[in-house]
Amino acid sequence: MSYHIDQLEPGMSASTSKTVTEADIILFAGISTDVNPAHLDEEYAKGTMFGGRIAHGMLSAGFISAVLANKLPGPGTIYLSQTLKFKAPVRPGDTVTATVTVKEVNTAKNRVTLDTVCTVAGKTVIEGECMMMPPVRAAAPTGTA
Repeated sequence: MSYHIDQLEPGMSASTSKTVTEADIILFAGISTDVNPAHLDEEYAKGTMFGGRIAHGMLSAGFISAVLANKLPGPGTIYLSQTLKFKAPVRPGDTVTATVTVKEVNTAKNRVTLDTVCTVAGKTVIEGECMMMPPVRAAAPTGTA
């Protein structure tokens, strides 16, 4: 199901959760070409401020897109902008929960602003705000054939 602009109101919220696996990190490194050793090399990562490997921040941020595309507003959503603040690391094996909450609805422009947050075990790891366009209803057919 998709929500259209007239069905959205402040306070509406949806979430999705995903456990970040070793395969996710390796595949994301390959797709993004971000091969920073903080993500891929445990020995290197032990010497960093994190004390071990961490997942790519944008991998976890991608779960926000999944909520928008799959749940709220749902299929047909167009992502327009996103701010992100990375608050804490995500490690291999962590389960990330991404939540979006409608903040503002602009019916005239078919735009919605949502607060976005990713958590691990209740701790915020990413926070931000996005703007998107919900899907538009198909126009009713007119005339006769």
